[in-house]
Amino acid sequence: MGRLNSMDLPEPGSHATTDASAAKPSKGRWWLWALVIACIVVAIWYFRGSRIPSEAADPSAPATSGRGRGGAGGIGNFVVPVVVAAAHRGDLPVYFNGLGTVTAFNTVTVRSRVDGQIVNVAFKEGQFVREGDLLVQIDPRPFQVQLEQAQGQLAKDQAQRKDAEVNLERYKLLFNEGVIPQQQLDTQAALVGQFDGAITSDQSQIDNAKLQLTYCRITAPISGRVGLRLIDPGNIVHATDVSGLVVITQLQPIAVLFSLPQDQLPQVNAKLRAGVQLTVDAFDRDDTQKIATGKLLTIDNQIDPTTGTYKLKSVFSNSDSALFPNQFVNVHLLVDTKHNLMIVPTAAIQRGPQGTYVYAVGSDNTVKIRPVTIAQTTGNQIGVGDGLNAGDLVVIDGQDKLQDGSKVTPLTAGGNNGGAQASTNAAPANPSAAPARNASRSQSGGSPR
Repeated sequence: MGRLNSMDLPEPGSHATTDASAAKPSKGRWWLWALVIACIVVAIWYFRGSRIPSEAADPSAPATSGRGRGGAGGIGNFVVPVVVAAAHRGDLPVYFNGLGTVTAFNTVTVRSRVDGQIVNVAFKEGQFVREGDLLVQIDPRPFQVQLEQAQGQLAKDQAQRKDAEVNLERYKLLFNEGVIPQQQLDTQAALVGQFDGAITSDQSQIDNAKLQLTYCRITAPISGRVGLRLIDPGNIVHATDVSGLVVITQLQPIAVLFSLPQDQLPQVNAKLRAGVQLTVDAFDRDDTQKIATGKLLTIDNQIDPTTGTYKLKSVFSNSDSALFPNQFVNVHLLVDTKHNLMIVPTAAIQRGPQGTYVYAVGSDNTVKIRPVTIAQTTGNQIGVGDGLNAGDLVVIDGQDKLQDGSKVTPLTAGGNNGGAQASTNAAPANPSAAPARNASRSQSGGSPR
């Protein structure tokens, strides 16, 4: 008990005293934080108050902020950059377009007409040859022997006939003297006739042998380009071979076969009956580059009922060999020309519920909607019947941002400004506004909002 009394135990009232003393410092720190926050708020308010008068003193600051949010003068006065082109008056051709295939004007597969061994190939693959040029030489010796045999037989039959003719003259004298009968005389005359027939047969054999010798020398039947050779020297060829020796295609001139819809037949047929020579242009596979220009030769005599089209044949001189057999081309047939039309690019035409229209740019760089009527479309150009005048600027790019009365900055297709007026509108109204604005920002010590 004595030890317990001697220990320093806390008294019952000491807990309340300690909590109170701890609460006082914590409450004092709370008010300190509130004072710090209040000072920060006052400092921010003072800083903003000092910037507003400086910006108010800059007359260009409101205009700058307005352009940053919606363009010059706000959203209502937004200036749209567009690409424009000038309408001009002229003639527009009328083309009928079809798909065509280049076809050789003549194609010949050269074959041998005799049997024999090839001793010489006188052409090179891909070479241009003329009619009559030597292509292949076949060994002529067997046919030369046949010729000599026929000539020998002819000489023999001619000698026998001469003998028979002399005897016939003798028989005639003996018959007149009554030595021999009429029958013997007639038999000798028939013998002379037999030898005449043998001589004629021998002559035909000679001619046949000479013809075979001629066939041994194979020449080009037409002028054209030879293809890949199908034989080599030393090969044995026969007259019955199917593959032939070489193929020659005539490329100058060359033909193009193409098809058009049957609805276009009356107009083309009327031109041909009137004797008009229609021009045909052949374009490449992408229909972007013209390859050659020719003329329409004729049209087919029937319409294909499965496709509803008819075929036409055109001819090209092909002096530069730009067209090749079986080449695919796009054909443009010039059938007519529309005169005195207002021509604009195809991109300028817009279509809506009220019909076709264009955006025309006025002298104040404001666009107006003008209804137009389309008279003819050819490629990337459209002929307008009415609604435009020569020199009018029409928008060809940027129409999706326009409406009637919109302000625009016109640019030509090359990227140049549409005029001095557009440059003036794009420049700042006050050239000194920018330096003043920069000086104000420097004095305020902040960045532009």
